[in-house]
Amino acid sequence: MPQVQAFLEQLYHEFKGLSTGKLASYIPELARANPDWFGISLVTLDGRSFEVGDVNQKFTIQSISKVFVYGMALEDYGREKLLKKVGVEPTGDPFNSLIRLDEDSKRPDNPMVNAGAIATTGLITGSDPAERLNRMLAMFERYVGSEVFVDVSTFISEKTTGHRNRAMAHLMLNFGMIEQPIEEALDLYFQQCSVLVTAHDLAVMAATLANQGVNPVTGQRAVGAEHVRDILSVMYTCGMYNFAGEWAFRVGIPAKSGVSGGIMAVVPNQAGIAVFSPLLDGRGNSVRGVKVFEALSQQYGFHLFDLSLGRCHFAARD
Repeated sequence: MPQVQAFLEQLYHEFKGLSTGKLASYIPELARANPDWFGISLVTLDGRSFEVGDVNQKFTIQSISKVFVYGMALEDYGREKLLKKVGVEPTGDPFNSLIRLDEDSKRPDNPMVNAGAIATTGLITGSDPAERLNRMLAMFERYVGSEVFVDVSTFISEKTTGHRNRAMAHLMLNFGMIEQPIEEALDLYFQQCSVLVTAHDLAVMAATLANQGVNPVTGQRAVGAEHVRDILSVMYTCGMYNFAGEWAFRVGIPAKSGVSGGIMAVVPNQAGIAVFSPLLDGRGNSVRGVKVFEALSQQYGFHLFDLSLGRCHFAARD
């Protein structure tokens, strides 16, 4: 597929000079990133990789982790029981907005905003904090295909400065939306956001979801196929926060962003794609990343409605 590699290289050179946006600064460790880092990775369902730029540069996964922890909670509880704990309604609010209490259901709006993610993480089963962390790391490793680690300095940075997330947790405790011990849930949440990945790793993880939950490189199942539709649905409606509607209009594929500069997207039955570039727009999404995905969707017909109408040009290039 030489055309795919050539197009990725074209996009890399086209957007590499784009210097608008700012580094995330509310977590001190994230402000240390190099604003010039930029990598694009695409992994197909047969495990082939097409990449350009800083695809092996490690960074913390941040909010992209919410996708996979939600899948883990689906496996632990099932969709109906989990739906009673965490909703699936898009909010149109920023990722770190304070929770709005649903008077009837007493649950956060969705698992992709911080409040819902903290509640979801608090549901992960295990006899003690170490077992829950090890289960979570093992889950990430099935998606990545290799061992993963928590970046301790970022974890400590988030734990020390995460007052807003801590306030959300106490509000949810007050409203009966989560249960004690909330400090254990918060620690696990900060740890999941501090897992180190690369753009290549994220593309493999996305390709795993595109491949019905089976890692296309290792052949190992990472999540049950019956949960993939629910995961992708929440990504599509809620994964890009208060940019979700415009993303669905312009790009049209399930995606998730993180404030370290990653964007991961799933083209069902086609490929997983990831872009890493730490300069963020006002909504917390990678500036270069958004541009790359808009171009890829237009070039190959990746939009879900293009896919459903047979207008995807990607497979024909194989």
